[in-house]
Amino acid sequence: MKIKETFLSACAVAALLAGTAACTSDGDRPADKAGPTTGAACKNGTYTWSDVSKKDILTGVSEKQKIGKGGALTAPRKPLHTPRTAVTFEKGVRGDAKAALLSLGVRIGEVSPDDSGTSHEFAHVGRAAPNPVNRISVTAAGTFVDYAWVREVTGDFRYACGTEKPVTGRAVSWVIDGSGVLECSEPVVETGEKHAMEASLLACGPDAPAAKA
Repeated sequence: MKIKETFLSACAVAALLAGTAACTSDGDRPADKAGPTTGAACKNGTYTWSDVSKKDILTGVSEKQKIGKGGALTAPRKPLHTPRTAVTFEKGVRGDAKAALLSLGVRIGEVSPDDSGTSHEFAHVGRAAPNPVNRISVTAAGTFVDYAWVREVTGDFRYACGTEKPVTGRAVSWVIDGSGVLECSEPVVETGEKHAMEASLLACGPDAPAAKA
């Protein structure tokens, strides 16, 4: 079955990437130059990243809805996960959250190293989560499920310059959000995506064809 996927606000991501993205290894990569920090141990230092990962996470799923001749899906999505953009610093240490997020954006290729990133939504601490409202229609009969997902990015960092005491912490944001529709009686064979499979298991049930790889 062809799964309908809709991208909502993709932060410069132009196309759907199949499956769950694997973790990236950063042990052999150079540190990123940072912008000025506020209340941190030093200024104009470097960020070194570890345990950077991208993961597709289901954020909402509707109950299954039977449609006779096509039409709008009216069952609301039940929230499962609220994505966030935030930085957690080591206890007792303050740092520049936006600078840390911009550095993470550079690390994963979301932010250009030559871009100041002052308006880049990837680095907007506390930015609003994707709109949970779903307005999707289908043209055929069947039992349908509507779902939404994000590609979340997390990473641990160490910020330092010279002999000053380093600042450590963890940053989280997301690079893409989207939605899709699946039909419970047809296997998810075209994309095989983790978020679609999870939605089918939750809404259609484990015995439904859509829930079986």
